[in-house]
Amino acid sequence: MKETSIGASGGSRPDQASFRGCAVVACGTLRMELESLRQSGFLDADEVFYCAPGLHEWPWELEKQLPRQLSRAAQVSSKIIVIYGKKCFKDLNRPERETDELIRETVANAVRVNASNCVDMLASLEERERLAGSEKVHWLTPGWLKHWDFIFKDWDEGKANEMFPAYDKAVVLDALGYFDSLMETSPERILTISDWMKIPIEAKAASLERLKSLIAAARTTAAN
Repeated sequence: MKETSIGASGGSRPDQASFRGCAVVACGTLRMELESLRQSGFLDADEVFYCAPGLHEWPWELEKQLPRQLSRAAQVSSKIIVIYGKKCFKDLNRPERETDELIRETVANAVRVNASNCVDMLASLEERERLAGSEKVHWLTPGWLKHWDFIFKDWDEGKANEMFPAYDKAVVLDALGYFDSLMETSPERILTISDWMKIPIEAKAASLERLKSLIAAARTTAAN
């Protein structure tokens, strides 16, 4: 569990400059990680606006909430960082219309972090491949466990059986100790989710360094 190098990045520290003068719009799935960065003093943005978690399941709702939060952010600052993945939104009628186009339609100069999704923000594809080895892994973040009932409220057992048993296991990239805490306080919740997925769930201790670096890079782009 002490694989703290997951998600870490070398080079200069990403926390050497301030986010003051920036507003952030983010997916609620990453709220725990981002609030941890705010409490640590790293993410000292003027304001952070969250959309509901897991809205990739309801693109029509993300299409409403993301522009609304972007508009709120634009009232706070001319520099906006968007913490959503490239693949988090796809128009069901126009599949080529993805997250970046949805953002540009509301705020042309907002900068999105360079990642595919929330899992990719905590561990790169190369890191995930190294961790998975020969196993097929369904990757999760702590927010998925916290908001599981909401994110998958429209899934029936048949849809779950089509999706999850194709994997050998689920792995939570946990930089917060959330999984261990949940195992202590509500182990039955993890067992219920595991039974529903029909695969075991485990956690790998991650780092917030990759997330910090991605946000810092977006801050640099926004400032230019």
